[in-house]
Amino acid sequence: ASQSYMSTIKFTLLLLYVVFELSARTVNIGLGVEGFIRKFYFSHHHSLDRLSSNKQSNINSFVFDTDTFGRNCKGMMAAAGDDTLNGLLVSKNLATINLILASQSPRRAEILDMMGLRGQYIAIPSPLDESELQQKFESEEPHEYARILANGKARALGEALLNKDDTIVNTVAELQKNRGIGTYLHTKTLVIGSDTIVDCNGQILEKPTSKNDAVQMLTKLSGRWHKVHTGVSVYSSLNSYKDPVISFTETTDVLFGSLSKKDIDAYVATGEPMDKAGSYGIQGIGGQFVKEIKGDFFTVMGLPMHRLSKELSSIL
Repeated sequence: ASQSYMSTIKFTLLLLYVVFELSARTVNIGLGVEGFIRKFYFSHHHSLDRLSSNKQSNINSFVFDTDTFGRNCKGMMAAAGDDTLNGLLVSKNLATINLILASQSPRRAEILDMMGLRGQYIAIPSPLDESELQQKFESEEPHEYARILANGKARALGEALLNKDDTIVNTVAELQKNRGIGTYLHTKTLVIGSDTIVDCNGQILEKPTSKNDAVQMLTKLSGRWHKVHTGVSVYSSLNSYKDPVISFTETTDVLFGSLSKKDIDAYVATGEPMDKAGSYGIQGIGGQFVKEIKGDFFTVMGLPMHRLSKELSSIL
């Protein structure tokens, strides 16, 4: 009994040590104390599920290896300080990089702001003729189609910078001056392109061309699952914007509730659907139509935050 009591004391003290040591890092690590314990102790010694389900087990027979657990704690915290923190907080790694968002979407700019990048990027529409590219690749699979359009947007803006297109260069210079950002000519530049489409059973739903078009799209989505694909592409000045340094598509499944004609007409009358793929915005009034999602919310909003942060960190 005495030995069991001492083991309990050791365990409690060590756990408190871990909590205090991780308190400043837990948010960035994204595991939390419970996840920490599960991964670095139970995965090596016991099955937590097996222990919790065995109602008859004698807790006094459970021997906790404090030395091993302590080593795992220290290793995990060291790793968090060296890699995880830097990998997640992209905003800490952009001091010498000019970031340009090739989009006029306020939603994508809002997501970059939420990532801690406010004031560290500028947003300018891509000079790409989207309609021409859309017609050329309309037969592609929807998830690939979104990635191709994202590539085209970022590449077109990068090439305009490289060729010193007067309109683009002057616009970028003015925006950077207003934000207190150094000239793009003297530092590495990354251009982010993105495209979001709604995929209803393989049919691509872009932005509506009219109110009637919006009504038809929403009627089609009513009471059904659909997919939202967001393609993301990043081009770099270091390779003269020839090939993307990042290119991917993220997909989220979305279920709409059943919509009445009155619901649809009232929503279209707000004007919100008119500049959004699939004729709705999940972050706005249209969010009331969404019954369930499977995947990343920000993918539906227009820019998959977690995946973008992870990919950017790999090239910074």
